[in-house]
Amino acid sequence: MNSTVRTIDELRGWGRGNLPELIGFELVGAEPGRLVARMPVRRDLLAPNGYLHAAAVIALADTSCGYGTMFDLPDSAGSFTTVELKTNFIGTCIEGVARCEAVRVHSGRTTQVWDATVRIESTGKSIALFRCTQILLNRQS
Repeated sequence: MNSTVRTIDELRGWGRGNLPELIGFELVGAEPGRLVARMPVRRDLLAPNGYLHAAAVIALADTSCGYGTMFDLPDSAGSFTTVELKTNFIGTCIEGVARCEAVRVHSGRTTQVWDATVRIESTGKSIALFRCTQILLNRQS
């Protein structure tokens, strides 16, 4: 199965009916090794304490890195999956828009490592630093 997407429009349609659509993921732009996305902060994405839920931030960051991987997936790979992730939270928000910039920092034969920074769009204040490892899955014939 080859589910590679090669255009921004294909990438925008990739998450329809899945978690990215549920959280309000919006693709801003993509190029090989870099992807920018945003997510409006809604009441249903807040934790009971009134702040943006950590899982919503992770979903934005992991989705950004995953879309970045899929946008520039090597021809030898049919797909990928996240095998490890880590997030440091350094702030939060209760309204507005969360913006994520994901950058590939390693591109190997079988893995990619991505770093993402999630910020409050209106102020640029960082709220999370995220890193994940993607394992590239061989194309099935």
